[in-house]
Amino acid sequence: MHTHTLGEQVTAAGVWQSGLAQVLGGLLVVAVLIGAFALGIRVKNKELPPPEPESHPHRPDTDQLPGEVVEYRKPSEMPATDGEHRLMPYNLTSSGEADPEPQSEEKRKWRGISSGGFGSGGPGHGD
Repeated sequence: MHTHTLGEQVTAAGVWQSGLAQVLGGLLVVAVLIGAFALGIRVKNKELPPPEPESHPHRPDTDQLPGEVVEYRKPSEMPATDGEHRLMPYNLTSSGEADPEPQSEEKRKWRGISSGGFGSGGPGHGD
């Protein structure tokens, strides 16, 4: 068993109080940070360079997104029922056919019904 003398304890406390231990600790932290920075630079230099802009795919000249289709559709007519049998989803046809020209503003607006939304102040159904 080793016993510390009073002189050894005073010396250790004196080094800590004088600030030498803090300076050595700070130098050790700075040395570790510089080493980490140098290692990061070496790793980055081993990586492949970024690709050239010419190697990237280019978008088409249109302003549409890939796979986006913009067209106007003519509405399908609703099939007539005899009133006794209800219309089932499989009785309906597709969503209409393509229309090369856009509909006029009057055709797109609803007619005959002026229903106000909740809180809109509109009169609701049946003016």
